[in-house]
Amino acid sequence: MIDFVWPWAFLLLPLPLLARRLLPAAETHAGYALPMPSFATLERLVTEAPASRHRRWRLWLAALAWSLLLTAVAQPLWIGRFQDQPASGRDLMLLLDISGSMRAMDFVHDEQPVSRLDMVKRLAGRFIAQRRGDRMGLILFGARPYLRAPLTYDRAAIRQLLDEAEIALAGEQTAIGDAIGLALKRMREIPSDSRVLVLLTDGANNQGRLGPQQATELALQLGVRIYTIGIGREQTAGPNPYDSWSSQGSDRFERELLEQMATATGGVYFHVQDSDGLKAAYRQLDRLEPALSEAARQYLATPFYPWPLGVSLLIATGLVLPLPATGRRPGARG
Repeated sequence: MIDFVWPWAFLLLPLPLLARRLLPAAETHAGYALPMPSFATLERLVTEAPASRHRRWRLWLAALAWSLLLTAVAQPLWIGRFQDQPASGRDLMLLLDISGSMRAMDFVHDEQPVSRLDMVKRLAGRFIAQRRGDRMGLILFGARPYLRAPLTYDRAAIRQLLDEAEIALAGEQTAIGDAIGLALKRMREIPSDSRVLVLLTDGANNQGRLGPQQATELALQLGVRIYTIGIGREQTAGPNPYDSWSSQGSDRFERELLEQMATATGGVYFHVQDSDGLKAAYRQLDRLEPALSEAARQYLATPFYPWPLGVSLLIATGLVLPLPATGRRPGARG
């Protein structure tokens, strides 16, 4: 269907008639006529009716040009069917720690203890489903980072790949810096006004060639925001034999490091100790990096104003051009 951005412009349609009625007529300085005996008077009387019809046509064309000009001013839009508009969303890469420490059973779901990774799968899946309009990617990392899914609009595929993640699939250690470096490499050549990394980890960086501080500096240079989520309690209820938040000496260091990484790039740091805290972190992320609203996604329109504007200008150009001189009618004699 067709809609108008400024429909009030059609209120100006009677403006030429009002101007003709209210404004004084232009003064004309006619000279004195000198009657001469010839057939010119008869010829003028014969051609007077076609000239009058020609003037009426010019008035109709002028009215049409004015109407088309106001139509262009009103900004006509062709509204198509409702659909997503993903191009205006974000490029969001989710970095998930699947090192051995994610086995820790310090989360509860339905009154049953679950591992950190299982709880992350449940809540991160909901977070992914709500990111309408965003291109999302997934990197799993342990001792080495792996690009599980490049940036895509297929959120269902991202959720499926997240559900298939297994603990220690990428090694028992934690390479935070390398994971950020891989994400930046994939996003560096992508033009985007809003590139975001969401890093979710529970351990100290104890592996990799690129340090977290160096990765943070690279993200700052590329204009990529990093949101960091630290998972785990200081004392876990289940087995926790690997380097994690409860390890001696790593708790304070990692807490400060993740906070510095987020603050330096314009992001926010979250420390999550239970399922409610993880839910709150994802809700806060949605507020800080809002996805597209329904109105923004459904507002898809094609502007049509160039067509009436172009036709109006063509008609106006034809009206102001001088008319060709008319020759003598074939049957007339001097």
